[in-house]
Amino acid sequence: MTLSYIGPAIFDGTTLHKEGAALNVENGIVTGIGAATGKVVSLGAGILGPGFLDLQVNGAGGVAVDGTTTAEAIARICATQTRLGATGCLPTLITDTPQATAQVVEAGIAAARAGTAGFLGLHLEGPHLDPRRKGAHDAALIRPMQPADLDLFLHAARHLPALMVTLAPESATPAQVAALRNAGVIVSLGHTDCTAATALGMGASCATHLFNAMSQLGNREPGLVGAVLGSDLYAGLIADGIHIDPLTLRVALAAKPARVFLVSDCMALAGTDLTEFTLGGRRILRRDGRLTLDDGTLAGADLTLPRAVQVLVQDVGIPVARALAMATTIPAALLDRPDLGSLRAGSRADMVHLAPDWGLRSVWRAGVLET
Repeated sequence: MTLSYIGPAIFDGTTLHKEGAALNVENGIVTGIGAATGKVVSLGAGILGPGFLDLQVNGAGGVAVDGTTTAEAIARICATQTRLGATGCLPTLITDTPQATAQVVEAGIAAARAGTAGFLGLHLEGPHLDPRRKGAHDAALIRPMQPADLDLFLHAARHLPALMVTLAPESATPAQVAALRNAGVIVSLGHTDCTAATALGMGASCATHLFNAMSQLGNREPGLVGAVLGSDLYAGLIADGIHIDPLTLRVALAAKPARVFLVSDCMALAGTDLTEFTLGGRRILRRDGRLTLDDGTLAGADLTLPRAVQVLVQDVGIPVARALAMATTIPAALLDRPDLGSLRAGSRADMVHLAPDWGLRSVWRAGVLET
């Protein structure tokens, strides 16, 4: 049966079609946008767009990505993220022990083999960082990359749909980065105090949470921020209005009109009413829209991608289509997944319906209503 969804404006991944057009879906696949060709489903006002893709998810549904993670835990995280609007995500492990990293890799491989809905692969954020830019990471666990670490990453790359590794030039070599890239790993620079020249010479393709835990843009030394803004590097962005001031966001996005994508950097509290939890023996507190350690250090974000889009549009002044692309087609391009992040003919009907106030009304996976 063909279903024709009408009512909201429709974002196809590039263009925002005004209200009045229909999105036609048959057997979970988009057949086109235009006149209704099947049974009409009236959704009301707002925007109908592709399911969002979140490439930095430290946990959700009360479950953290850590040394106890199992395939079942990954499935719970992905299911919770779907209810929050992200129909695909990269569960993310922050700096931990070699044993914890190996456990998460094996859990991810098991989740991939099980065909876990919404599981796009893993993001390993550390432990090969610069302790001077540790943020909420445990400095005692930060260390240079060793041959065994590289072997584990290469093993993971062979068996996962995608693998992103955040590292600092201070703790890894260009040769190690080249080996990772040759294996298909997305190498992202982060938690680093490196110079712009060093950043651009590493051979990475991305930067993790732009502006946060990295060398800043200066008049004589551009830092990693300058390297990102002045090159074709992709960059994740936490647009909660807390990690980065909206004015800074406006300037940065004017300087870099492409390749910046949204991430939630959410923690286990996402999708719950919990006010705190423990990660690696340290308390993470949820207060006034912030997640912090006891000393006030930001520890991830209390954010969903629909809320991030709202911040970009309402507080930063970014056009709606661009803000939506930052949660859909741009992360899909970084993953080299043209099958995700769009609602064009032939695309799988992973969809979100956002209300006029940007609240999340409904989510579909392959045309099946999830919430």
